[in-house]
Amino acid sequence: MLYLAWDPSPEIFHIGGFALRYYSVAFMAAFIASYMVMRYVFDREGKNRALPDRLLVYVVVGTIVGARLGHCLFYEWDYFRYHLAEIVLPFRWESGYFRWTGYQGLASHGGAIGILTAAALFARRYNVPLVWLLDRLAIVIPLAGAFVRTGNFFNAEIIGKPSHLPWAVIFVQDDLLPRHPAQLYEALCYLFIFGLLIFLYKKNKGIQKPGFIFGLLLILVFGARFLIEFLKENQEIFENGYLLNMGQLLSLPLIAAGIYFMGFYNESHAKK
Repeated sequence: MLYLAWDPSPEIFHIGGFALRYYSVAFMAAFIASYMVMRYVFDREGKNRALPDRLLVYVVVGTIVGARLGHCLFYEWDYFRYHLAEIVLPFRWESGYFRWTGYQGLASHGGAIGILTAAALFARRYNVPLVWLLDRLAIVIPLAGAFVRTGNFFNAEIIGKPSHLPWAVIFVQDDLLPRHPAQLYEALCYLFIFGLLIFLYKKNKGIQKPGFIFGLLLILVFGARFLIEFLKENQEIFENGYLLNMGQLLSLPLIAAGIYFMGFYNESHAKK
């Protein structure tokens, strides 16, 4: 059987020590697409047109800081505990030579925590109800996730387990085994979730129930992540001894939070 042999350069071009990578472009596209959708949402509801611009700054900073810290703390703390400067610096100085590395190592669960923190700070600063904001941000988060996972595919990282399905992919940079294109599985799931959430929003379904869309997002996104992890190779060696890998363990409390927001948030607040 013929499989797709995937061996693109992760770099679009490089000048000296600087390289523009497909992953970086996908990351930027995620923010741009999300911003455009949020502009539509805020305009539809008659909100101040300056708010999406300000929100973008909060979310970009929260995402990058949270995703970076999440990777360093959850996946590679044994290394970064001795190289603390590399957590925040996008370069290394090795043997007298400067090397641009970028932020190679971002964790989606850390990014989720960063977005929640940024949303809370934004809501407090601009006097916006936090759950109202989370319901609207929930619409664009899976869209951004689809772009990021596509970037992972170009980088040939977060690869799947060996497979002989017709659509299996050989990631030449890793080995010559046909594998599940797990990054694309996630990207497609996230696109479907985005389509569902924007449909519900346009039909005004769930919006009248604060927290419903945010809870649905958590259940669908991290439920999909939990299941697809069974088709992925573990990212770090220490995960090999676990029944569930780190991605699955971190998904469980977020799924539980989603159940709370969908089923119990309004009931608990109505009693107050």
